[in-house]
Formats: sequence, structure tokens, C-alpha cells
Amino acid sequence: MEIIKTNDFDRVFKKLPKEIQRLCSIQEKRFRKNWRDPRLRIKKVRTLLYVLSFRITRRYRVFFYFQNAERAIFFEIDHRKDIYK
Repeated sequence: MEIIKTNDFDRVFKKLPKEIQRLCSIQEKRFRKNWRDPRLRIKKVRTLLYVLSFRITRRYRVFFYFQNAERAIFFEIDHRKDIYK
């Protein structure tokens, strides 16, 4: 699975605590291997059409969508209290 990260995603990612960055990298590897891995806890985002999210920790989420069958676009990463606004 190819993953493309937007500039906004990268900008926010660099501001996150180092531990969250490390855990995100672990989850990203799982996503590349099998995006349906239950440890990702992927869910639809109700307010945005075709957008899904996966869990980094109980508090942090990544928003993404599929451009095609082999490419996912990661466009948002943030604390769950902020990301759903």
C-alpha cells in the first residue's frame, strides 16, 4: 500500500510529542502491510464522505481516504477532541 502524506499532515506530525510520532510510525507500518488490521481500529468519519480514521492511541487519530485501491492519502493527524471539529 502506497501512502501519500499531505503537507498539512507533515506539519502537524512534526509538532506532535515524540512518543506519538513513534506510535504513529508503528501504526503506519501495520497499515502498509494490511490496512484492515484490527489493531488500527479503522472507522468511517460520519461528517466527511469517503473519509476513514485509524487510532494511534486512545487520544490520537489519523484521517485518510483511498485515492485508489493501492494508494491512501493521509491528510490529518491530531488529538481526537480537535480532529472531529
